[in-house]
Amino acid sequence: MYEEKKIILFDGVCNLCSSGVLFIIKRDKKNQFFFSSLQSKTGQEYLKQFNLPVNNINSFVLIESNKLFTRSTAALRILKYLGNGWQLFYVFITLPKFIRDGIYKWIAKNRYKWFGKKEECWIPTTELQSKFLD
Repeated sequence: MYEEKKIILFDGVCNLCSSGVLFIIKRDKKNQFFFSSLQSKTGQEYLKQFNLPVNNINSFVLIESNKLFTRSTAALRILKYLGNGWQLFYVFITLPKFIRDGIYKWIAKNRYKWFGKKEECWIPTTELQSKFLD
C-alpha cells in the first residue's frame, strides 16, 4: 500500500521536526507523503530494515521506492517533490555532501536548544491522522 508513497521518519519530540512535518503536509498537494516518528514502532521497524541504529534520532529520513535517504539529501528531495517553487532548493544537491550534511548536523545538534523539545512524541490531530503510519 505504501510502496508508491514517500515515507518520512522524523524525531517526534523535536519542535523543529514537528513543524517541518506540518510544513510538508500543508504543501503536499499530491498527497505523496506518509509520516512516522523515529521513536514509534513503525519508525523503529524501518530503521532496523535499513540497518540503521534504532536510537538514531538525529536525522530526517525519507524512504522512496524502497531506498533510504537521510539528512540534507532527504530534506532536499522532499522539497523537490513539493513543487510550487520549493523544488528550486534542490539545486543545493550539487554542493558536496560533506558540506550539506555538515550544516544539517550542526542544526540537528542544536535543534533542541534552539527550538525546544516535547516531553513525548507529537500526536497528530484527527484530520491529519490519515497521513501517519501509526
